[in-house]
Amino acid sequence: MTSSTFSPPTTGLAHVAVDAAGDLAAAPPTVAPPVAAARDLSIDDLAARILSGDRSTLARAITLVESKKPEHQAKARALVQALLPHTGRALRVGITGVPGVGKSTTIDQLGTNLSAAGHKVAVLAVDPSSTRTGGSILGDKTRMARLAIDRNAFIRPSPSSGTLGGVAAKTRETMLLCEAAGFDVVLVETVGVGQSETTVAGMVDFFLVLMLPGAGDELQGIKKGVLEIADMIAVNKSDGDNATRARRAASEYRAALNIMAAKSVSWTPPVVLISGLANQGLDAMWEQVVTHRAKLTATGEFAERRRVQQVSWMWSMLEERLMQSLRHDARVARRLGELESGVRDGTVSASVAVDEIAGALGI
Repeated sequence: MTSSTFSPPTTGLAHVAVDAAGDLAAAPPTVAPPVAAARDLSIDDLAARILSGDRSTLARAITLVESKKPEHQAKARALVQALLPHTGRALRVGITGVPGVGKSTTIDQLGTNLSAAGHKVAVLAVDPSSTRTGGSILGDKTRMARLAIDRNAFIRPSPSSGTLGGVAAKTRETMLLCEAAGFDVVLVETVGVGQSETTVAGMVDFFLVLMLPGAGDELQGIKKGVLEIADMIAVNKSDGDNATRARRAASEYRAALNIMAAKSVSWTPPVVLISGLANQGLDAMWEQVVTHRAKLTATGEFAERRRVQQVSWMWSMLEERLMQSLRHDARVARRLGELESGVRDGTVSASVAVDEIAGALGI
């Protein structure tokens, strides 16, 4: 894979030297002295350090964004606002696929190729949180061994805490922080289950769906909604003995896409064959991502999609804030538990419970 295949887009961002392995890395000796905790630095100091490419500050700022403490959330919002003029110039790509399809292996190799071509790559992995403890797996640094030690890469698992609203708010703000720090490619990996694909597709420029060979079986399990939001399908593990099955699968995926309404008049989702493990077809796959951006930019659709996403982001965050306010409102807090129990037991209808809560709020 040649560097010409991955010619970096013009971003206007300095390509500063960075240290290895995401938020576990120490700051390079060429940047500012060791940082204090993000909560102890002013907004101006945090912004300046992030713009300089200081990875330690970036990691701490992301932790600030993910915090549930009101004072941390307020500071995170002010920081994102301060950095907003320095964001928006990265190419944002969402990647999904069922467990076992090879997402992490493919991202590890793709990111390594992009880094070798001069890009700075941030990987935000929407990490499945434990439904019992709220803890997250956070294994991405072990699953992406090469990127974890790449000086031009940054890996950050984002625990979803079991809510898609949390994914939308935290991952989007983390993406902006990474862009401000100079990363010109942001890859967002989804867990590949539930409705996380739709959530991530609503925050990226390009949505890639990885599939396995054996289309006859795979098509039975494909949700129509996933195909409707895909900008490209890549059949992974298509090397060696899988080559024939992969070609057959690709043909069936193309047929499935042809009978569905395209989400863009400027783009027909292609189906490509790749092997993340063998590093085959990844250059052609990325060329499709770049071509997609060029075509949609020429028609104005790219900029319009970004604008729509930002408004959607605002509403998503507003809904989350309203729900938080509702759960902590003294006027309803005392009755919420009782109403939930009543609805659960079947002694109170959901509509009656909602009426009572709305009445307590005066709405």
